[in-house]
Amino acid sequence: MRAPTLRKGALMLAAVVALGAVPAAGCAGNGNAGRTTLTVGLFGSFGYEEAGLYDEYMRLNKDVVIEQTSIQRNENYYPQLLTHLVSDSGLADIQAVEAINIAEVTATQADKLEDLGAAEGVRREDFLPWKWAQGTTGDGRTVGLGTDIGPQGICYRRDLFARAGLPTDREAVSRLWAGDWRKYLEAGKRYRDRAPTGTSFVDSASGVLSAVTGSSARRFYDEDGTVVYKSNPAVREAWDIAASFATEGLTARLQQFTPAWDQAYANGTFATVSCPAWMLGYIEDKAGPAGEDKWDVAAAPRPGNWGGSFLVVPKSGRHRAEAVRLAAWLTAPAQQAKLFQRRGSFPSASAAHALPAVAGARHPYFGDAPIGRIYTRAAQGVPVTILGPKDLVIAQNLADVGMLQVDQKGRRPEDGWDAAVRTIDNALDL
Repeated sequence: MRAPTLRKGALMLAAVVALGAVPAAGCAGNGNAGRTTLTVGLFGSFGYEEAGLYDEYMRLNKDVVIEQTSIQRNENYYPQLLTHLVSDSGLADIQAVEAINIAEVTATQADKLEDLGAAEGVRREDFLPWKWAQGTTGDGRTVGLGTDIGPQGICYRRDLFARAGLPTDREAVSRLWAGDWRKYLEAGKRYRDRAPTGTSFVDSASGVLSAVTGSSARRFYDEDGTVVYKSNPAVREAWDIAASFATEGLTARLQQFTPAWDQAYANGTFATVSCPAWMLGYIEDKAGPAGEDKWDVAAAPRPGNWGGSFLVVPKSGRHRAEAVRLAAWLTAPAQQAKLFQRRGSFPSASAAHALPAVAGARHPYFGDAPIGRIYTRAAQGVPVTILGPKDLVIAQNLADVGMLQVDQKGRRPEDGWDAAVRTIDNALDL
C-alpha cells in the first residue's frame, strides 16, 4: 500500500476544505493594501508554514503576502485539483501534486501550467535526474518542481533482533539483505524461528509489496504508456515475494495507516517496516518514548522511492510571474535543506544533499542513525521509474483488494491476484 495522504510523518492538522478555502493563520489579514497576495494550495502538511519558510520569504519580499490552504487527504484534494485544471479556473497561484498523480498531470494538463524549468534560478542539475524527469513532459517542459522524495530504508527494532539472534548493528543488518528482496524474506524466516513471543518480522505483506515495486524502474506502465502490470515480471516478482511473507507467517497481518497499525508500534509487535525518510517522524510519534533507542535504520535491499510531491503554477493565476518565483524559491536546495532539518522532508534537490543540514543529519530517536547519509545513498540509487496516469488505482487495488486478502484472510496468492486484476481492469475499463 502506498501512503499518498500522509506526508513526512507529520500529523494531519488541516481540516478537509475546498481548494480556495480560508488561508492559514498568520499569512493574511488587514494592512496588506498594495501587496501581492500569492495563494498556495496543498494537501496534508508540507511544513512550509511550520518551518517558517513563508515568513522568511515575506521578510525578503515585503511586497508579497502568502496565503496557504490545505486539504487533509490527497484522495479528496486531487479530484478537485483535476476538475479545476480541466476547467482552468478556481486554482491557487501555486498547487501541489502528489508523485503518484504527476504522470497524469504532465500528460493531460501540461498546457495549463507554466514551464518552471525555464524560471530564473532553477537548474536541472540541482535535482535528482529521476525526480526532474517525473515533472517533465515528453516535449521537454518541466511543469512540476520536485519538493521532497521518499527514499526507502528498513526501520528495525534492535532489541527484537537481539532476542531473535540476528545482528543489531545497522551495517551488519543492511548486509543481511543487500541487493535482493528475497534475502529480506530469508532474514524474516530466521527471525520467525526464534521470534520473541507475540511479535512478527514485518507489519504487513502489502507494505512489502509497495516497497518491492517501488524499487523497480518499470512497474505498471511501459515507455509507450501501455498498462503492463499483469505481464511485467517485476510486478509478479514483487507479488510473489510479498505473498511469501504472508504464507510463511512473517507478518503481523496489519493494514498500514490504520489505528491497529499505529497501536502495534506502541506495543512493539513487529520488528521491521519499510520506511521512507518521511516515516521516521510517524514511527517516533506512534511508538512513543518507549520505542526510543530501540528502533534503528538500515539500508533497504534495493533503492526505491515511496512518496514525494511537486509544485506547479497554473497559467490561470493572477500573479504568474510572482508565483513562479515563489515556487522556485521554495524548491531551491537551500530551502529544501532547511525543510529537512526542521520537518524531516528529504530533499529532491540533490544539490541539497551535500549541505551540512542534510549530510550530517542524525536522528537521536533511532539510535543516532546517520539518516542524511543513509537516505542520500538510497536517493542516488533510485531508478528513473516509468509513471502512468492510473498508478494509484493499480497500486491501491493490488494492495488492498489482492494482497490484504492473502495476508489477513488466508486466501491463496493466485486468488488474491485474480481478485485484484478484476478490480483494476474494471476500474481502467480494460
